[in-house]
Amino acid sequence: MPPESQAPLFTDLSSNALLAITGDDAARFLQGQLTNDVEALELGQAQWNGWCSPKGRLLATFLLLRRPEGFLAMLPAEIAPAIARRLAMYVLRSKVKVRDASAEYERFGVMGAEALQAVRHLTGTAPLPLQSFERDSIVSVALAEDLYLVLAPQGDARAAGILEALGQRGSDADWEGMLIRAGIPTIVAATQEAFVPQMANFELLGGVSFKKGCYTGQEIVARTQYRGILKRRMALAHVDAPAVPAPGQSVYSPAFGDQSAGTVVNAAPSPEGGYDFLVVAQIESLREGGLRLGSTDGAPVSIRSHPAADAPAR
Repeated sequence: MPPESQAPLFTDLSSNALLAITGDDAARFLQGQLTNDVEALELGQAQWNGWCSPKGRLLATFLLLRRPEGFLAMLPAEIAPAIARRLAMYVLRSKVKVRDASAEYERFGVMGAEALQAVRHLTGTAPLPLQSFERDSIVSVALAEDLYLVLAPQGDARAAGILEALGQRGSDADWEGMLIRAGIPTIVAATQEAFVPQMANFELLGGVSFKKGCYTGQEIVARTQYRGILKRRMALAHVDAPAVPAPGQSVYSPAFGDQSAGTVVNAAPSPEGGYDFLVVAQIESLREGGLRLGSTDGAPVSIRSHPAADAPAR
């Protein structure tokens, strides 16, 4: 069912894990690892964040929420264990603990034009973008227009009961489609270390701070920003293909021949048929069009929007 239907859609987000980063040094530790200004994040606020390799390539993107007991990071369950282990390697003598807290929370996505009303029933009000609001241990976070995350204590049936009464059950694909159309990328196993943050428009989401100082991969990210050397950007695209585009799949352009011109980030069924997807591609190919999915004679790709659309050519 398309997200534009009248009743709000809700979906179980157990395909996403929650990592808890706690301890006296948690904020300072994350400040030296992540792309955003964690120390500026106030209690109850959320921010988009990335974690990069030393080469400035994204290992993960996630929502980071500051809670009284520390921080919660939501990211795909398929990469969460490896990310938790790798983060923990950098803790050293810091008073920080990184653990999987997924079993402690029910996780729901609420979406659609009437999502706001459902969230108000849960927490008494609607949070501002990237702000959380909590009532009776149920937390809501506004991610984008008509798109909310709800966290409830594991085993607490209140949130699920209210959502069942007010809305209709959707799917992971519905949630993914809303994120895609909002321009929010999710790094999965197939795309780890494929993009610097700016390729995935992550600074346009507010997910990168250029004033916070050093963090893993910061030198490459800053050089990309200030030297104007970015050649690829992320775009919202559409394709009528027999199967959903796969993360990591290549797209091709007449301007680049047999050489890949870009990479699929995330994809989901479109309400109008076919598939909507995010693609990181050569800026030149986004301007000129003619992209094909999977091969030079694959399904034609339609570019719906991209940040280089109105920028002058170099």
